[in-house]
Amino acid sequence: MSVNVSTRQVRRPGLVDDVARALDISGLDPTALTLEITETVLARRRDEMTSILEQVVRGGVKLALDDFGTGYSSLSLLQDLPVDTLKIDQSFVQSIGSESARSAFVRAIIDLGEALGLAVVAEGVETAEHVAELRRLGCQVGQGFHFARPLAPADLERLLRRGLAAAPRARPAAA
Repeated sequence: MSVNVSTRQVRRPGLVDDVARALDISGLDPTALTLEITETVLARRRDEMTSILEQVVRGGVKLALDDFGTGYSSLSLLQDLPVDTLKIDQSFVQSIGSESARSAFVRAIIDLGEALGLAVVAEGVETAEHVAELRRLGCQVGQGFHFARPLAPADLERLLRRGLAAAPRARPAAA
């Protein structure tokens, strides 16, 4: 399960306790939770924010760097943060194939992630052409409307009961 965490939430005192409390209440295994943050979280008070995120990760929670490539894109972030996943921003995915520079940039992010042992997810996958180009570039995971539109809780529950393999266009990307 992935949860977007805003800059305000990370900077607010108590994030570590809030995450621990949510895990206790839900019964979710911490290793099944990924917090998605953007690079802007670290724009100010970087050491303090890194320390907070490291505390969360020590509890077993994973960390994804969301919208990668659109913020500060400092490579030192990847050294300093206990990141497990890079999420390629949809603005790059939307124009892959049509602009060779965009495809080259996406490929560079994929290569960087692989070199660092990180999972790489392409956001905003909307067409079969996106899937084909992402596969060609070596991206193994994608998310977007091509696979499924947002679902109401009851629809999601039905989908999970029936199994993702049985749901057309709802499988996670093997992009």
